[in-house]
Amino acid sequence: MMPTKRDYYEVLGVSRSTSAEELKKAYRKLALQYHPDRNPGNKQAEEKFKEAAEAYAVLSDADKRARYDQFGHNMGGAGFSGFEGFQDAFGGFSDIFGDIFGDIFGGGGGGRGRGRDRRGSDIEYRVEIELAEVLTGKTIDLEIPRLETCAECQGSGAEKGSKKKVCQDCDGRGEVRVSQGFFTLRQTCRRCHGEGESIEKSCHACHGEGRAQKVRKLQAKIPAGIEHGSRLRMTGEGEAGQQGGSRGDLFIQVLIKKHKVFERRGQDIFCEMLIPYTVAVLGGEVEVPTLTGTEELKVPKGTPSGKILKIKEQGVPLYGMSERRGDQYVKVDIEVPAKLSKHEQELLEQLAAERKEKIQAKKGLF
Repeated sequence: MMPTKRDYYEVLGVSRSTSAEELKKAYRKLALQYHPDRNPGNKQAEEKFKEAAEAYAVLSDADKRARYDQFGHNMGGAGFSGFEGFQDAFGGFSDIFGDIFGDIFGGGGGGRGRGRDRRGSDIEYRVEIELAEVLTGKTIDLEIPRLETCAECQGSGAEKGSKKKVCQDCDGRGEVRVSQGFFTLRQTCRRCHGEGESIEKSCHACHGEGRAQKVRKLQAKIPAGIEHGSRLRMTGEGEAGQQGGSRGDLFIQVLIKKHKVFERRGQDIFCEMLIPYTVAVLGGEVEVPTLTGTEELKVPKGTPSGKILKIKEQGVPLYGMSERRGDQYVKVDIEVPAKLSKHEQELLEQLAAERKEKIQAKKGLF
């Protein structure tokens, strides 16, 4: 009696409604756990590896998954011939799972490298702006060092008049076969990078790279209200790709310098200020610094030290909307004068007497 096959969803430890991405993650975890190279001589691990591979081979294919959900292992009469049959029917294990096993073999997954878009690298660049510049935004001039397509060889990497020859490592196939345990992986050829051809004589300007270091001058617009640490993306302003590949992108990280007086919290600005004790007691107005100049702040009568007062619409704007600003909050502290005139001394002594407060009156030298 043949052993009963386990449900493919059970094998991978996922539900029937799981997404393709979650399915891939589940299989990848099992493949890494039970791979024969990580479990040499362990037949049980090898069987679990094959079982997981068979389950993923079916469930990762939308049509096969639909038939499996309807008919189970019989799959509507089509059946499935097991792991070995999967290899024969689909042209080799590596073509479908090469990307999953990149971590096991250190990169170079399956699939042919020939014709692949060798996109250029993205570039990270940091700029600093003042807090006041957040109010309206700013246009900045940048000088970005990056790899550009070589002007001498037009990105081919070959010296003018030089011809390309068939790559000796892969015989022009653009890929090499690497044996791993009981199956074979196809990897992109490292010598020709999947092109199937190698350069006979390298370009003298770029030494065969096809790209050379240049400085790119451009302008970037920083929007009003931008947050500290935000990243702006300039599509196609990264490094040039290889062999005609597309450019990468430029990412600009915006840092906002710390201010000596103000602290930003979202759209609002906070600061501290000393006010005369007479204004705190009797009420009045004081002039307060803002990001754009100064504003008059009304201080209510009897304001205690530590009170926070608000000036409307003196904060920073919403991102990209310079006309809508937050508020400014001022924490007031009472300024106590260190020295008093004779008249001030007398007035305060009269006030203390009126309030029946015990004070240290000035009587003499001792």
